Amino acid sequence: MNEPANFLSILTGSFALPAAENPTVAMIEAAYRHHGLDARYINCEVPPDRLGDAVRGARAMGWVGFNCSIPHKIAVIRHLDALAPSAAIIGAVNCVVIREGRLIGENTDGQGFLTALRSVIDPAGRRVVLFGAGGAARAVAVETALAGAASLTIVNRDPDRGRELSDLIAAKTPARAAYAPWTSAFRIPEDTEIVVNATSIGLFPEVDARLDFAPETLRPGMVVADVVPNPPRTRLMRDAEARGCTTLDGLGMLVNQGLVGIRLWTGLAADGRVLRARLEQIFGV
Repeated sequence: MNEPANFLSILTGSFALPAAENPTVAMIEAAYRHHGLDARYINCEVPPDRLGDAVRGARAMGWVGFNCSIPHKIAVIRHLDALAPSAAIIGAVNCVVIREGRLIGENTDGQGFLTALRSVIDPAGRRVVLFGAGGAARAVAVETALAGAASLTIVNRDPDRGRELSDLIAAKTPARAAYAPWTSAFRIPEDTEIVVNATSIGLFPEVDARLDFAPETLRPGMVVADVVPNPPRTRLMRDAEARGCTTLDGLGMLVNQGLVGIRLWTGLAADGRVLRARLEQIFGV
């Protein structure tokens, strides 16, 4: 039998859960078992000052890749040999692939969101309103813009971060981009086709927290997406459903991040239903 491939997950935290189980580890391990893949996906806590040692160790031991989370997504870049094009624009890496000893940085946050989004709408030519300007928002914005979105409106409390992201999109992608101040309940423009919450508002345990916007400005025909996976049915999802919108919960992004990572590491097109079922079990859906 061939020796199993080892995947390193460099994590410093996980989604806030009532139980201690890490959802990413659980769903990827479920996929490996389902497909009979001789591999493991393990959770390693790596302090920032030992990140370089961990990356060198992964290469030395012949591991095929790893994920990394905050606070390693930017710091890991200096330990890599190359970046995928979208990761270079985003300026952050959450997935590393080791091929013939070379470490290639990818960002599957945006790729996972884009794949999920395309299950309900093609963003090409669409007008998008995006709440947030942090790491997840940056990845979502870049991938959506590169997929052909006509325009992105970045809504954020911090004007500097909001303008920085809108300027990045305008300079590095074909999409138009603009910053919109978020100083009160935001009114979504009538011509908006896709609305995305890329903030942590609504994440467990603050499950009833509402995004500060005017719900009456949602209308039937809009696609409303949330990156929050726990709970899958956030207050935003409930508001959007009540207004007749098409909704996309955060589990879709999380599942597709896993699928992208598995494909990059192994070449396997895993069954997304297996990953989602495991997450639904964890989150009690």
